[in-house]
Amino acid sequence: MTQAIVELKDVSKSFRSADGNPRLVLDDVDFTLRDREIVALLGQSGSGKSTLLRIMAGLIEADQGEVLYKGQPLYGPARGISMVFQSFALFPWLTVQQNIELGLEARGVSTEERERRAEQAIDLIGLSGFEGALPRELSGGMRQRVGIARALVVEPDVLLMDEAFSALDVLTGERLRDDILDLWEERTIPTRAILVVSHNIEEAVLMADRVLVFASDPGRVKYQMNINLPRPRDPNSPEIRGLMDEVYAVMTAGRVRSHKPHDAQGGVPGEGEVERLRLDERLPEADFSRMEGLLERLVDEPFNGRADLPYLGEETGLTDEELLPVADALALLDLAHLAGGDLSITALGQRYVAAEFAERQTMFGQQLLARVPLAAHIRHSLLQEPSGEVPLKPFLDLLSETLSAEEAQSVLDVVIEWGRHGEVYAYNYNTDMIQLPESEQAD
Repeated sequence: MTQAIVELKDVSKSFRSADGNPRLVLDDVDFTLRDREIVALLGQSGSGKSTLLRIMAGLIEADQGEVLYKGQPLYGPARGISMVFQSFALFPWLTVQQNIELGLEARGVSTEERERRAEQAIDLIGLSGFEGALPRELSGGMRQRVGIARALVVEPDVLLMDEAFSALDVLTGERLRDDILDLWEERTIPTRAILVVSHNIEEAVLMADRVLVFASDPGRVKYQMNINLPRPRDPNSPEIRGLMDEVYAVMTAGRVRSHKPHDAQGGVPGEGEVERLRLDERLPEADFSRMEGLLERLVDEPFNGRADLPYLGEETGLTDEELLPVADALALLDLAHLAGGDLSITALGQRYVAAEFAERQTMFGQQLLARVPLAAHIRHSLLQEPSGEVPLKPFLDLLSETLSAEEAQSVLDVVIEWGRHGEVYAYNYNTDMIQLPESEQAD
């Protein structure tokens, strides 16, 4: 069997929520990164993927379980593990060469040796001629090359990449990804294993020998797919398209609570039958205008009401990170049905597309109150107040009991924007007060 380089055994991790109670982020994660393999890790935002990488890098400790590097327990950062961050994480006052030398300097490497190895990394990653440039003088792709060179200059056994290409435009990201794969295939770098966290399903299938899909709340491995195809891989080949469809199906399975379909006469969908979301459930971060645009695109040629998600993404120009939340939101509001990696419009969705703007707003508001308990709770609270307004903070505090501060704010932002669009309540940014719509307020 291929040698294990990093092993996680029953790893769990919790963080403190705003009320001081522990919130489980990772639960009993078992994972092995083996010699000469690239693994891609996919999952929803907030599923704990980045936390897992930081545990593997020794940047944070697991609460439970074992983390082994080359068979030995990992305590703190390992010399043989490097990490590339999404945000570039460069020191703006240091030159390209100085940024790349930082890790070597921290390890006590001599000045001459630092310069030699940094120059090699600069040449390797395509930065020659930019040694003396400051980060502000570089494009996003060049800055990320500096981050990758800084990770590679210490000659790591393991390279961890946390959304390393997501901040770049599509062409730059593809070019940089291909350069990394070329270095890997040619064994120009001594790195023995790579773990890539990504939101891009095509990227994962093109790069990886193994694709893992993470479940959320708490994070854990729910699916694994081995890919025994040589690289480089053709994204348009039947084999790759089939693998992408399989991953899309897994990624969308169970993303929205199931419910009984509405009848053919188009009554209120799932009335009395909906498996309701929790009050503190995460909501897909989807803009309503993009939701409407996707729904309108779905009814047109060539889809005619049903679309394969990878093809729909290509036709609309949406990335997976943009497309999946919109598809989730449409399914959540029962304007579309999401299953098996396909998105199909419902009878209600068809009526929505055919409706005028005012009727669409009414339908959107009705579905929001019927399908999202937090929106219904806000609306009910407003109706109980003689003034017709309530402060935002109690709802934020409620969400913060089970979600992180960032997640709680995100959920509240989404439900406020959706509620305003559906005219079920309004929001005053100056006073942080949620209000009944102006048409319902007392004189």
